[in-house]
Amino acid sequence: MSMLTPPGMGGKYRITGDKYPRMRPPRRRGRLVFGLVASVAVLGLIGWGTLQLIDVFTGGKKASAADSAPDCPTGADASPSPAAAPPRPGTITVNVYNATPRTGLAKATADELEKRGFKIGEVGNAPARFDQKIKGTGMLIGPGSALNTSLPVLATQLGGAERRTEAGRKGAALDLIIGTGFQSLAKQADADKALAALAAPKQASTSTSKKDC
Repeated sequence: MSMLTPPGMGGKYRITGDKYPRMRPPRRRGRLVFGLVASVAVLGLIGWGTLQLIDVFTGGKKASAADSAPDCPTGADASPSPAAAPPRPGTITVNVYNATPRTGLAKATADELEKRGFKIGEVGNAPARFDQKIKGTGMLIGPGSALNTSLPVLATQLGGAERRTEAGRKGAALDLIIGTGFQSLAKQADADKALAALAAPKQASTSTSKKDC
């Protein structure tokens, strides 16, 4: 054994030249990198498991803004259907009755309505149940089907008139009963404007329980 050999080496390491031997084995970098990768993988699995547990106890994922948004119609269904056009005066028959003590009102009113395009049915004094009992300008009476069709058209000719429907009424003719507050029919120009507004295209209203789109 050389004198330069450190004690206890048992001849395993021999010093030659001017370089000293390594006193410990070289580091194994491969194991170190593997250990780091394994640690990261374990931490990732722990994090994922934690998120799964949170979802279980909170009832799942929260609804996103897109999921909570109301269903909105698109394409052809996006626009509501237009409301049906009102009937023309020429398709409406009107019976004119006078419920006032003044004479000649029923005939004069019927003649004016005929000039404005309405068909005239019966003309005369009002039935006893209405005679001198209508305090306003008049009353318009028709069948239930006329409420949103022919009654509004006739109402353009007599402002402030009360509208009423009668169940079981036969036929589509309307009654115009002149009240004690009657002066004259609406002016032709005003009646024409009201008719034009009534006939203007309108979109049918859609009422749903959903929020606005």
